[in-house]
Amino acid sequence: MSFDVIKIGLVSVSDRASAGVYQDQGIPSLKAWLQNALLNPIEFVEVLIPDEQGEIENALKKLADEHKCNLICTTGGTGPAKRDVTPEATLAVAHKEMPGFGEQMRQISLHFVPTAILSRQVAVIRGESLILNLPGQPKAIAETLEGLKDTEGNSLVKGIFAAVPYCIDLIAGPYMETNEAVIKAFRPKSALRKPTEGSAS
Repeated sequence: MSFDVIKIGLVSVSDRASAGVYQDQGIPSLKAWLQNALLNPIEFVEVLIPDEQGEIENALKKLADEHKCNLICTTGGTGPAKRDVTPEATLAVAHKEMPGFGEQMRQISLHFVPTAILSRQVAVIRGESLILNLPGQPKAIAETLEGLKDTEGNSLVKGIFAAVPYCIDLIAGPYMETNEAVIKAFRPKSALRKPTEGSAS
């Protein structure tokens, strides 16, 4: 079987991690989850930057416009604190806003902490790139993407990544295939295709 190559931008927004005060955990956590969840070969572009709106905007523009990333995931900087400006930067570079992603992210997190309502995560489209703001903690990143399951593995709350492959389809991106043991992508029957139709160029 051959699968389309996926290009993914990973952006960790943290004053302290970017200054070397501690080691960034956001990008390694995102990378590990995506490598486990996707069957496609992935080209990652990684960026570690401080909580500065201008720097975040420039990084997102570069990943979308120059690197042509199909998916861009940010981690960190989405709370109500003064230095949390990732949502503002994301909205500033957006061509379209995708509010359903943020709504579902907060719904998932509310199963664990009431302070989930303080999160301001957003998702947008810029050109042919989907940009997602994700939590900063590794455990929360996985829960948000994967959703919640009971002890028998049945889905309790849908993770946001189930909708990502079809969204990428709709913005003229490559066909994403998921490892269904981790997350099952949802597509209408008319949008399904055999993986062998892809190209691994």
